[in-house]
Amino acid sequence: MKRLFLLAFFLNIVFAVNGQKYMTKNGFIGFYSHTPMEDIKADNNQVVGVLDISTGEMVFQALIKSFHFDRALMEEHFNENYMESEKFPKSLFKGKITNLASVDFSKTGTYDVTVEGDLTIRDVTNKISTKGTIEVVNGGINANSKFNIVPEDYKITIPGVVRDKFDKSMAVTVTMKYTPIANK
Repeated sequence: MKRLFLLAFFLNIVFAVNGQKYMTKNGFIGFYSHTPMEDIKADNNQVVGVLDISTGEMVFQALIKSFHFDRALMEEHFNENYMESEKFPKSLFKGKITNLASVDFSKTGTYDVTVEGDLTIRDVTNKISTKGTIEVVNGGINANSKFNIVPEDYKITIPGVVRDKFDKSMAVTVTMKYTPIANK
């Protein structure tokens, strides 16, 4: 909980005071890969994120140990062998909505957006660009996106014994339900 508070404090400082900021402390990131052996699926509902609607800048951070699997052994292997979550405890995305002018934040509705930025996993940063939606709702903003990543691009090593039985990419789903940050 202490980490979550410090992370929220850090993310709040990232943006200029004059921006119109929205925040979530329980955003969702999930990933999925179908394999002949078994499906790999994990969910994290403790993602902290901030969206500045005046600039389109967004940042979100996920603690690796907050990803949960249906099987405890799979979760243990994920944290110890693949992600080394003690050494690399978090992932971070910092990016921007590139077509911000097409979103009317004063009007309820769903808008198609493109987001570009830097995704850091295991201290490896890669540029990504993805399509998504921004939904302006009463009292907040919902953001959704689905895209693929290649684990090897982030130095996540799949052992040779099982490498050929895994998809080369993982489907990632991001869902953020932002609420306004009160100006003080």
